[in-house]
Amino acid sequence: MATATYRSETGWSRPVPSDGSRRGSDDMQSAGFGGLLRRHRREAELSQEGLAERAGLSVDAIAALERGRRRAPRAHTLRLLADALRLEDPERAELTAAARRDTESPRAPMRQPPAPPNNLIGRTTEMTATKRLLDQRLTRLLTLTGPGGVGKTRLTAALANELTDSFQDGVCWVPLATLTDPAAVIPAIAASAGLHRMDGSRPVEEIGEQIGRSHMLLVFDNCSHVVAMVGQVCAALLENCPNLSILASSRELLRVPGESVYVVPALALPHDEDHIESSAAVRLFVERAVARGYDPDGELDQVARVVRRLEGMPLAIELAAARTNVMTIEELAAELETSFGILAGGSRTASPRQQSMRGAIEWSHDLLTPTEREVFARLSVFVGGWTLSAAATVMSGQALPGPLERAEALDLTGRLVDKSLIRVIRRRNVARYYMLAVIREFAADRLAADGVVEEAKQRHAQFYVALAEESEGQLRGPNQEVWLERLDAELGNLRAAMAWSLRTGSIHEALRLSGALWMFCYLRGHYSEGSQWLERALTLADNVPVSELDGMGPYCAKANLGAGMLAFLQCEYDAATTRLETALTQYKDLDDTAGTALVMQRLGGVARERGDYEAAEDLHCQSYDLYESLGDRSGMAWAHNHLGFVAWLRGDLDIGARRCQRARESFRMLGDGEGQAWSLISLGTIAQYRGDLTGAEDLLQESLALSQRLGYREGVAWSLNQLGIIERRRGLTERAVHLLDESLAEHRDLGDRWRSASVLEELAAVAQQRGRSEYAAFLLGAADGVREVIGAPIPEIEKPDYQSTRAAIEESLERRAFRTAWSAGRAAPLAAVADGYPPPGSASSPDHSGRL
Repeated sequence: MATATYRSETGWSRPVPSDGSRRGSDDMQSAGFGGLLRRHRREAELSQEGLAERAGLSVDAIAALERGRRRAPRAHTLRLLADALRLEDPERAELTAAARRDTESPRAPMRQPPAPPNNLIGRTTEMTATKRLLDQRLTRLLTLTGPGGVGKTRLTAALANELTDSFQDGVCWVPLATLTDPAAVIPAIAASAGLHRMDGSRPVEEIGEQIGRSHMLLVFDNCSHVVAMVGQVCAALLENCPNLSILASSRELLRVPGESVYVVPALALPHDEDHIESSAAVRLFVERAVARGYDPDGELDQVARVVRRLEGMPLAIELAAARTNVMTIEELAAELETSFGILAGGSRTASPRQQSMRGAIEWSHDLLTPTEREVFARLSVFVGGWTLSAAATVMSGQALPGPLERAEALDLTGRLVDKSLIRVIRRRNVARYYMLAVIREFAADRLAADGVVEEAKQRHAQFYVALAEESEGQLRGPNQEVWLERLDAELGNLRAAMAWSLRTGSIHEALRLSGALWMFCYLRGHYSEGSQWLERALTLADNVPVSELDGMGPYCAKANLGAGMLAFLQCEYDAATTRLETALTQYKDLDDTAGTALVMQRLGGVARERGDYEAAEDLHCQSYDLYESLGDRSGMAWAHNHLGFVAWLRGDLDIGARRCQRARESFRMLGDGEGQAWSLISLGTIAQYRGDLTGAEDLLQESLALSQRLGYREGVAWSLNQLGIIERRRGLTERAVHLLDESLAEHRDLGDRWRSASVLEELAAVAQQRGRSEYAAFLLGAADGVREVIGAPIPEIEKPDYQSTRAAIEESLERRAFRTAWSAGRAAPLAAVADGYPPPGSASSPDHSGRL
């Protein structure tokens, strides 16, 4: 009989029959832990609350396990669940196997379909038909198509939520509406699916490899503007992922082999006067009108007249219902009769979109004054919303609109809000405005027809360059949190402005914008994106004559500084040094003392991570002297902080404590949140190396809370790292693993390989404490491989722990076993190691009850 191999619970391979006698086990292996737990709970006729009570667990824990929002449970929790469900031995084994598989292949939580904002009206037939196609696997690719405004997204979201229990490995929602570049489709898929970071040149193939044989539903919403790229991705994924299903909403077909198309119809209209209330189109209008504060209960005949005129198109109905705050239903119906000539008189061969939704939007457009129409079109350049100041710049063309321009912008914006072409949201005392995607598309068409697209985009970029430069001085200090949130809200616009600057070769705007945003990219962890902006802007500058760069020296210096800093953060030390040294020369030529001091500070960081503490200290001292000559208290505080950092890394804890305490006091006075987080991290780390674990924990918990509030990802990652070390020293290895895992995930996502290596070495120490010597050797090998690639040694302060861990491992393993595990770790990609699974069949695998 032929044999195959399978992974046993000990991690070794054993022969098994390949004649189908293990078919039940194979079926078992295809089920995810969450789906299997849900099935057993339902068979036991238990609610989640009932199972939680029986097992002595929280309801949230049960829900998280079933939905895959947390990793599979450890052995103790697994026993509690099995006992509570009264499972027999075969069923216990099945549940254990599913848990093991989920543990061996962890992945960040997938983005879930959005929760419905209100009731879905009149889509019972559509839901039944489309759900059957995917639920019964009659097709692997279903495209919901139809004219804009027909409700494709709403139906897609409802369908995705309905299908959650039909796909063992979950449903992943990939929103594409805000993308402006087809190249952004693949990163959007990876981010939504919670896939591991992709570093290769074959991103689609890497996504396919990570999805593998998962039974999951991938949902693409709003594909129309990137349909070619989505089609290519779908074709590749369907070919390489045999258990994958795809649901897409698009005005245009994907035209991929195997595609099934479902045309989403308009809402049902009233057939006769006796059945008006049962019409879905009428019910939608009534519900939206009531929401606007007007109840048309006694005017249903006029409502029927309106919805018939709008051909049952949901968005057109909503736009019409929005006018009930200023018009009666009869007036509205009469207006529709006279204002939608194109809708009534259009060609019978024209597409449904041209007959319905475009007509509905054009009706609103026709009601605008010439000035309102111009503004409506110009506002289409915004991505993800805008503020009054941004609107005033795009409307007037002035970089700093005066009171009259702002007043006019406010008046015109208010008129468009009243006509439901713009919506307003209020958050933290700031009003932001936005257009629905289909309305923005119509407005963009008007802008193109007016021939002023480039002018509007130039004004748009002008505003966001100024905003980015204004933010520079606020990103360190008491207003840091406010400005970070403001830039977060404008990220779509900043990206659009950057894309326009690079596409048009607008060197001035590209250098100013990318250079002004590097600090934001650092604080928010957008290292790679910020690097790309800066490098492309600098390449533009390199390709033009020097004479054309007259007056742009400060911007070139800042861009080189930013590019060097972001390269350093990603451990690209040679590239960082080149850029920083270029910036240093440029700042010295400009006689810019502050810029020179900042570059020296960054060069000191490179030297510090490369283990050249003497050079690092010398650079930070020079930086301090320059800041002192300027009376720059913030710069001096940061110099103290970095000198303290160097001191404790090399083992001088007393000097490090004095420096960092002084920095902390200065940062408090300055209101610098980032600085306070860093001084707390340093002081907490020093305390834990001194053995004051309680004091260290207090400091690091404070730094963690502050970093989380600011959204400062590097601070979060470092705090978790050091808290994990504290728990490891206390012997609380399970808690240590959790904290170190979270830290490693953050550092890996940021691209910080220097710190990732240190966290891997700490995880190795935990593994050794747990008697997992081979896996500990594997982790040390992985860390060594990372350090060799980036050229950074183990910090002096960490060497004693490292040497102790390595000695313990070598003592507990035969030399050959140690070298085998070590070599396997060195050969494993960081992404795989960080997710807790060595190569299949490796004896150095983590155990099946958890990470270590």
